[in-house]
Amino acid sequence: MKFSDLGLSGELSQAVAALGYESPTPIQEKSIPVVLMGRDILGSAQTGTGKTASFTLPMIDILASGRAKARLPRSLILAPTRELAAQVADSFEKFSINNKLSMALLIGGVSFADQNAALSKGVDVLIATPGRLLDHFERGKVLLNDVKVLVIDEADRMLDMGFIPDVERIVNLLPRMRQTLFFSATLSDDIQKIGSKFVMNPKIIEVAPPASTAETVAQHLIWTDTKSKRQVLRDLLGIEQVKNAVIFCNRKRDISTLVKSLTNHGFAAVALHGDMTQSARLEALQKFKDGDVPLMIASDVAARGLDIAGLSHVFNFDVPMSAEDYVHRIGRTGRAGKSGRAFTIAAGKDDIKYIGAIEKLTSKPIPTIKIDKKNGLIGSASTAVEDDASSNENIKTDAKQHVAKSDANKAKSRRTKPAAITADADAKPGTVPKVAAEKTDKRPAHKNRNRDDELPSPPDCQGRTMEETGHIPAFLTR
Repeated sequence: MKFSDLGLSGELSQAVAALGYESPTPIQEKSIPVVLMGRDILGSAQTGTGKTASFTLPMIDILASGRAKARLPRSLILAPTRELAAQVADSFEKFSINNKLSMALLIGGVSFADQNAALSKGVDVLIATPGRLLDHFERGKVLLNDVKVLVIDEADRMLDMGFIPDVERIVNLLPRMRQTLFFSATLSDDIQKIGSKFVMNPKIIEVAPPASTAETVAQHLIWTDTKSKRQVLRDLLGIEQVKNAVIFCNRKRDISTLVKSLTNHGFAAVALHGDMTQSARLEALQKFKDGDVPLMIASDVAARGLDIAGLSHVFNFDVPMSAEDYVHRIGRTGRAGKSGRAFTIAAGKDDIKYIGAIEKLTSKPIPTIKIDKKNGLIGSASTAVEDDASSNENIKTDAKQHVAKSDANKAKSRRTKPAAITADADAKPGTVPKVAAEKTDKRPAHKNRNRDDELPSPPDCQGRTMEETGHIPAFLTR
């Protein structure tokens, strides 16, 4: 099937063909004809399957006739993050090259004046994050009572980030008679409940099982301890033929630390997280897309929905706490039929739990590997070891035992002396618990723990006898 078979105009089909797209993806094949019919949609597809084109292409044809008025956009696309909104804007510009449609992008970190200037001219398509759109509305710079088509993209992330109340407020400002396209990576019960507030008699479109991983992505799991994670990552970067890679961290504070560490060891890397200014985020993203810097250390929020062409690797420096986030992360690679590789570095008891949740969600285990300085990766797809299921299981078992032993050693080192002088609840008044007495005997007899404003204490103040201590008071020697 070709794009022209979906009912798109000749101009739009030509623009798509000029960009090198021949056949639509499943989500595009199922969604585009429904959108052109004017129906509402509840759509679900895993990331990297072409959701953006499934609503931008038919919107261009729908908006081809008509003219936008000042401050009255004809359509609205809501996205959860600045990066995703900018990505949608890029797609719209590429696809609408043969159509005279105007567009405005309302995201944080960009001058209000420039955005107001675009709105005042009138826009056919308004692409925005919820917060920035409400800022413009409250200032009286944009009106929403002429919106004919509404798109809510990445609705599951909207929910995770707490944006649903803002989305509901925005929707209440729109005309009741409109077309609503509601897209999400998954259609969980919560998402469907939320979606039902915005759509009328929708067509439900699902093209892949929820939380399934692409077959084009080779997944690998390596167990280590917390202190060795950076070394393991550097070893993997040295062994693997990494063209470009996104490295995910769970905490924003760890991103900067990891960037510095990799830079100090000769790796070029940039950071991408929500605390960066918009200009810094765009600059880092552009360097990465242009190939100037091969490694991008990112948070889930910042990297959600990003489409990096030809991404060869994804590294989970931290195991995601949400199994769904794992699917989204590794979905950055292995796109458009190309192969990709995803490595997850696990350490600690919590990671055992998180890995279990991931394997339960995806209904398949993640192949476990080891790093051998001489032979490279053991248990990977490049060796015959992976073909032996029992070998992989042994590797995993050994790794978990190593983690458990490491945690036990840490717990032992945290046991301090104050615990030894804690009174036994069952002890009789006036008695000293056995543990305390044992610890006391091991203390140096002459250790001085006085504050600066106190006189030095005698060598022994424990009330023990001269026979026990060997100490003779000075007055007895006179």
